[in-house]
Amino acid sequence: MAGIQGLRGSGQFAADFRPKNYRELYSLLEPNGNAPLNALLSMTSSDSTDDPEFKNFRDELPARTLTVNGAVNNSATSITVASGNDNLFAVGGTIVVNSLTNEVMRCTADASATTLTVERGIGGGAAAIVDGAKLFIAGSAFSEGSNTPTGVSFDASVASNFTQIFRTAFTITNTLRATNLRTGDKEDEMTTKALKMHMQDIERAMFFGKKFEANAASAQPTRYTGGLINSITNVNDRATASNVMTEDQFDRSLIEDVFAFGGNQKIMFCGAKVAGHLQKFGKDRWQPTVVEGSYGVGLTRYSTFAGDLMVHLHPQFRQVPGMENAAVIIDFPHLKYRYMEGRDTSLLRDRQANGADQVAHEYLTECGLELLQDKTHNYIKNWNATA
Repeated sequence: MAGIQGLRGSGQFAADFRPKNYRELYSLLEPNGNAPLNALLSMTSSDSTDDPEFKNFRDELPARTLTVNGAVNNSATSITVASGNDNLFAVGGTIVVNSLTNEVMRCTADASATTLTVERGIGGGAAAIVDGAKLFIAGSAFSEGSNTPTGVSFDASVASNFTQIFRTAFTITNTLRATNLRTGDKEDEMTTKALKMHMQDIERAMFFGKKFEANAASAQPTRYTGGLINSITNVNDRATASNVMTEDQFDRSLIEDVFAFGGNQKIMFCGAKVAGHLQKFGKDRWQPTVVEGSYGVGLTRYSTFAGDLMVHLHPQFRQVPGMENAAVIIDFPHLKYRYMEGRDTSLLRDRQANGADQVAHEYLTECGLELLQDKTHNYIKNWNATA
């Protein structure tokens, strides 16, 4: 055991005492820095993969709604519906309800791809059905002693993403290493700056990357991980509403879209303009307190009847054009950081060529983002005004 006297610095620690995972080290040092998404993921949802393409199964109960294709009168027993998988759940004995008139019907035979055969007006109330009317399945009804109905089931869908190789190199001459600078050790300075830039690159890919594999059949394919913005299917584009969303519209969006799936507490990374909009809305909703479990990332609670948004003004949304009026809302239990086994963020030293009068180091990470369920996340864009 070695005794140490006086002030201690990181340079006094041998390599074995330093974290081997530089991504976690960065997150601990700068949880509110340029990579808050990675800061949260590094402390919560991370898992290794032994394949550069990782997959997961997504499953949900079907809505079992049908859309009428062509109006019919109040006595027609054959109803044409738009083609769709939900039609297959309308087997003999199934109860179908018209959402416009509340008429209850019972299927007398298994539905085909586009046709329902029904008994009309169960309990009375048969009414004409307009084109485009929505029908929904509401259980089933069978007579005593009837045979087993046709079986119905549904399968999960498969989603996948790639790990992407991120490399950030920096070099200095041996002369510079030996030079006494008033600004401090240049190698240490460049080591810190390169790590920040490396984590910024990963953070941007997690938001803006697009899944793709180039030269897939070759010995050296290049893979790109899909980011949140290109993977989220619940998109609220305010360009379709003159770039406006009022407080009432925002609250309705929270109820009908943001908190329709997943948990009742989600994290919103937003741009400066969106943060300004929220600030205008009922200020009594804001609770500027440290949120438990946020691992040092500064979050502000925005409370609503539907659920709580934990809001963080993302620093990179200030830097990326067009993101000042956008927000990405994440349900963290359904998001995971995946890294190739043994290839999470690490500092690889002395990568210079033999005989070079310099040193070359690089940070290397092979990682990707996994969305376990895409519908639990939301993306708001082009939100320029509240009125």
